Amino acid sequence: MKQTTRNFTLGGLATALLAAGLLASGGSLLAADRLGGNQLTPMGAERAGGAGGRIPAWDGGLKQGPGNWKDGYGNPFAAEKPLYVITAQNYTEYQARLAPGQIEMLKKYPDTFRIPVYPTHRTAGYPQAVYDQVKQNARDAKLVDKGNGVEGFNQVTPFPLPKTGVELVWNHSTRYRGPGAEREVTLVTPQANGNFTPVTLSEEFMFIADPVENSLFYFLQSVTAPARLSGTVLLVQETMNQVKEPRRAWIYNAGQRRVRRAPQVAYDGPGTAADGQRTSDGLDVFNGAPDRYEWKLVGKKEMYIPYNSYKLLNTGLSVNDIVQAGHLNPEHSRYELHRVWQVEGTLRDGQRHIYAKRVMYFDEDTYQIAHVDHYDGRGNLWRVAEGHTVQFHDVQVPWYAAETIYDLVNGRYIVSGLINDTRGYNWDYQAQRSNFTPAALSRAGGR
Repeated sequence: MKQTTRNFTLGGLATALLAAGLLASGGSLLAADRLGGNQLTPMGAERAGGAGGRIPAWDGGLKQGPGNWKDGYGNPFAAEKPLYVITAQNYTEYQARLAPGQIEMLKKYPDTFRIPVYPTHRTAGYPQAVYDQVKQNARDAKLVDKGNGVEGFNQVTPFPLPKTGVELVWNHSTRYRGPGAEREVTLVTPQANGNFTPVTLSEEFMFIADPVENSLFYFLQSVTAPARLSGTVLLVQETMNQVKEPRRAWIYNAGQRRVRRAPQVAYDGPGTAADGQRTSDGLDVFNGAPDRYEWKLVGKKEMYIPYNSYKLLNTGLSVNDIVQAGHLNPEHSRYELHRVWQVEGTLRDGQRHIYAKRVMYFDEDTYQIAHVDHYDGRGNLWRVAEGHTVQFHDVQVPWYAAETIYDLVNGRYIVSGLINDTRGYNWDYQAQRSNFTPAALSRAGGR
């Protein structure tokens, strides 16, 4: 049976919200006070369900589940079976809720790529302190410098009632991921035939969004395997307004034993150990300055997106079980029907980037990007990115179990963030700014 979908234009959505008193310029007290009420979640998503009951109402998110970060996460939905599986043979029945990139993946790999659709669970949830701060941000936050900076907010999610595309980009970039974390993960860039050499990365994060000091986060990434890449360390001190002050980045190379500035770690510069399959601003599905694009808010729609991807956290699986030629093994993927915000980023006149257009889909409950279609300068769909979301319930952090970018031209892809053959996450990590200085780079490279 062919499905229908709700797909609002920005004008229609804005009209509906204005009638409900939910939009106001500059962040109004009336709009902010509706957060956490009967209509809106504390993050500004629609509290009610939808799609004829297939999307449930939000009830606070997943607060407990099997396992934890120390002992390994279990799958709270392990007993569930797919409601249906979308394939190259039946996708036309569901295409109203598919992104163009998903359709092209089905066409390119008709015998192996599929989208298993499971029951929807709105598991996203945050600590109460985050909700309190988001409500304050709704009153005070505002864009500055033509959208290249934000003022009047603290730490997380400045625009829980987004009115423009760039506000949603900022919500993704500033979303809550705890005060800091440490993790060991695997990155893989398979050849078209499926052969690969895994890269092991040790990463440290410190999230400290502060418009006054123009800071967003600190990031330290060390390559520990294979031996030919081991000892390469990247340090990023992320500035918030990168037109005002560009990103500060340094690289330590073990072979040269020296620290050097790395201005290429931005925009479409090559990603670390990515073998040309990801740009610097493709990590975290998207990161960095928004200034090279015009961001158009298209509206909100229902869409099948990777969600509650706990199978990918299963330490009983190896990377070899998950990675196959062309794409991830669909036996270990999970898609659900959720509401998403759709935003189109079009390259501005006079700006340069290998992607002339990016079409992004943001999960309404987290503002975390779930899917991106990347287009080249001729208007052709080139690369398809997916963020496989999980709720780390014991620390109340929604994040990715894996990030993928599929290249429709060369048949290769990159997957990063896998923890199956690694130490995984350390949420007890105590971040200090002294860990994120150029002087600390050589020490990290010698570990």
